Amino acid sequence: MMPSASDLARTPLLQAGLDQVDQGISVFDPSGRLVIWNARFLELMDLPQSLVQPGVGFEDIVRYLARRGEFGDKVDIEALVAARLRTARNCPRFYTERTTFDRRTIAAQTTPLSAGGFVTVYTDVSERALAEALTPERSEELEARVNRRTLELRLLTEELRRHIREIQQTSGALAESEARLRLITDAVPAAIAYLDARTIVSYANRRYADLFQRQGQAVLGRRLAEIVSAPTFAAIEPHVARALGGATEAFELVLPRDNGQAVVIRNVLVPEIVDGAVRGMFVLALDVTEDKRAEETLRQAQKMSAVGQLAGGLAHDFNNLLTIIVGNLAGLRQRIGPELFGEYVEPAIRAGERGVAITRRLLAFARQQPLAPAPVDAPSLIAGTAQLLSRSLPGNITIHVTAEDDGFPALADPHLLENAIVNMAINARDAMPDGGVLTLATSFVSIRPGSEFGDAVAPGDYVRIAIGDTGTGMSAETLARAFEPFFTTKPFGSGSGLGLSMVYGFVKQSGGHITIRSQPGLGTTVVVLLPRAAVAPVEVERHSAAEAVRGPDELVLLVDDDDDVRHLIRRHLVDLGYGVIEARDGIEATDLFEAIAEIGVLVTDLVMPGEIDGIALARRVRQSGRDIRVVLVSGFAAATDGAQLDTATCRVLRKPFTREALAEALRADRRH
Repeated sequence: MMPSASDLARTPLLQAGLDQVDQGISVFDPSGRLVIWNARFLELMDLPQSLVQPGVGFEDIVRYLARRGEFGDKVDIEALVAARLRTARNCPRFYTERTTFDRRTIAAQTTPLSAGGFVTVYTDVSERALAEALTPERSEELEARVNRRTLELRLLTEELRRHIREIQQTSGALAESEARLRLITDAVPAAIAYLDARTIVSYANRRYADLFQRQGQAVLGRRLAEIVSAPTFAAIEPHVARALGGATEAFELVLPRDNGQAVVIRNVLVPEIVDGAVRGMFVLALDVTEDKRAEETLRQAQKMSAVGQLAGGLAHDFNNLLTIIVGNLAGLRQRIGPELFGEYVEPAIRAGERGVAITRRLLAFARQQPLAPAPVDAPSLIAGTAQLLSRSLPGNITIHVTAEDDGFPALADPHLLENAIVNMAINARDAMPDGGVLTLATSFVSIRPGSEFGDAVAPGDYVRIAIGDTGTGMSAETLARAFEPFFTTKPFGSGSGLGLSMVYGFVKQSGGHITIRSQPGLGTTVVVLLPRAAVAPVEVERHSAAEAVRGPDELVLLVDDDDDVRHLIRRHLVDLGYGVIEARDGIEATDLFEAIAEIGVLVTDLVMPGEIDGIALARRVRQSGRDIRVVLVSGFAAATDGAQLDTATCRVLRKPFTREALAEALRADRRH
C-alpha cells in the first residue's frame, strides 16, 4: 500500500533531503495523484505553489503546461493530457526531452513503481554540451561541483539512515518510501555508498556497484577489500584509514577496465561522527575521465601553440638572414671565377639551402608556411609518388597502392602534400629495417559525429589518404608524443624530430585532420583527411624563369623594414631592368604611392611593424583603382588567407628566393 501524502508530511527531513537534490522529483500514486515532490521540481517546471498540492492530478499539471504553450500553439489540450497520462501509467520506462517557453531544455525520465504509480526525475540539460576549449577555471568549477555534491550526499544519506530506522519501526508504507528513495539515488549521476567502521557496505546505489563492475546486491554486507581488486584496495586503504580517523578525504582513483582502458574517479569520503566516535563513512564518487582527458588535451594544445609561436618567430627571423646570405652568395656567381665559386661559394649556398629546408619545416609545424592550395587529384598524386619511392626505397620493401577515384579532388598545396607523403613513407621505411609492405591508399569519406577522428572534425566530405607499414610499430608512450616537435626515436644525428610535426602542421593549416594507429609489432598507419575541392584539378601553365629575366622598365615600389633584405631585393630588381623606389614601412610606402603616379608594381614584405603591414598596404593599393601589380614577400602564411586578401590577384613569394624566382613572380602576376 502506497503511503498517503499525510504520511509523507510527517517526514520533514525526507522532504528537506529531497529539496537538496539537483534534479526535480515528482511521485504520483496509481490514480495519478501527486504524492510527493521537491522544490527543484517546481523550479524546473515553473509551476505555481498554488497548483502543486498533495492529491493534485497529473492531468491538471499537464493541462496547465499545455495552456501555457509548453507543447505548442496548435494542440488538442485534452487529447494531449489523456495521451500523457496513458503513457505515464502504461509504459515500462521512458525518457523525454522538451524545450520550455523560456528556451531551457528539460529531460524527464519516468519509471513506474512496483506498487503502482510512477516517479519522474527532471534534469536541466541546457548546458549539456561541453565548451570546446576548456579554461583554467575548469578545475575550480570541478572542485566546487564536488563540494556541492558532497553536501548533497551528506544531507541525502543522513536522511536515508533516519528513514531506514523509521522503516524498522513502522509498516509497509515507510518501506515503500525507502524503495522510492533508492530509486531517486539510483537516478543521481554519482556513485553513493555508506561503509561502517569495519568497511562493510551497508548501503550502495546502482552506480556504486557499477563502478566496481558488480551487481547491485553483490556489494551489500561485504567488506570493501572483498569488492575491489587487491591493487585497487591498496590504493584506497590509506584514505579509508584517515576517514575512519575523522578526516574528510578527497582523492582520485584510476580503475582499469577489461578493454584496456581506464576510468578516473574522484572520491570524497566523509566520516560519520556521533558522540565523538566515528561510526562509518559516506562515499561520493564521480567519474571525471572525460574532464581529465579534456584537461590533458588543453594542456597539449597550449604547449604545442607556445612551441609553434616560438618556432614561427625563429623561422621568420632566420628566413630574413638566409635571404640575405643565399641571395648575396648567389650574386657572386657572376663576379668570381667558376673555380672559386665551386670551391667556396657553392658549398655555402648548399648549406644555406639546408637551412631554408629547416626553417620551412619549422613554419610547417607552426602552421605559418605559405600555401598555394589547389584542387589535387589525390589518386594520381599517390601513384606518382609511389613511382618516385619505388626507385629510392630498398628492394625488400613492397609498395602497395590502392586508389578510389570519384572525381572529387582534395584541396591542398600539391607540392607540400607530396612532401608530406614522402616524409611519412621515409618514416615507414625506417620502421621496416628487415623489409615489409608500404601501403598508400586514397578514398573518399563522409565524416559523421563519432568518427575515428573525434568531435574535432566537422561533418562533411573529405579525401582520406592512408600511409601504412608492417614495421615495428609504436609504444603507447611514443604514440602520445609522435606529433611533438623535436621528438624522435631515431639515433642521435639521424633525425631532427620535425618530420611528423611538419606533416601535422601542414594538414591542420590545410583545414584537414590527422591521426595515427599503431601497436608494437603490428605496424603503423597514418590517416590524413583533407577537404574535398568543389572543382576538378586544372593543369597550370608552366613557364621557365628564363623567359622573363629582363623587366619592362616599370617603376617598382619596394617596401621592407629590414635594410639588408631591402638592399638585396633592390639589386635583383635593378638586374631585372626595373626602376626602384624604396620605403621602410607601410606609412612611408603609402605616401610614396599617393605621390608618384608612375608606380606600376608593389613588392612588399608581408610582416612589418606599425599599423600598416603588407596586407593592409596591398589592400589600399587595390582599393585605389590604379592598375598595380602586387607581389607579397614573406616566410609566413597566416595573414595571406582568403579572408583577409584575395591572393588570386597577387603573388606570394617565399623567403629566401633567387632572382629568377622574383622574375617568375613578377611575370606570373602580369598574367592575372
